[in-house]
Amino acid sequence: MTATKAPSRESAEQALAYLAEMSPDVRGGAILAGDRSVLAASGDQEGWAAAARALLDAGDRVGGEPVEQIHVATEQGEVFALRHGGLTALAVTERFVLASLMAFDIRAVLRDLAAGVTADGGGPGGGG
Repeated sequence: MTATKAPSRESAEQALAYLAEMSPDVRGGAILAGDRSVLAASGDQEGWAAAARALLDAGDRVGGEPVEQIHVATEQGEVFALRHGGLTALAVTERFVLASLMAFDIRAVLRDLAAGVTADGGGPGGGG
């Protein structure tokens, strides 16, 4: 499924804040549009864009087609990248986060963002 229109920066920022609220192990993250431009990020947007491109390009080369999900665990923490509805979300978390729950939360946030549902449960204008 591909989003026909990228969500607003405000909606993406709300979605990223909601993800951090839902998942307290999140250290930072970003949400990218289909063209890989950063819609929202915690911190340096250009840094997130470059890191996202490198991670996604590496994942895509493995199977020869775009990957839907990437999970990398290190001694310092974990990295998640998920694509849904023409959007991509990345999150860096503390070590030992429950990967299946983190992926579920990220996917839910992306699904709602792609559908135009705001963090308060309303439509694109809010007020659900």
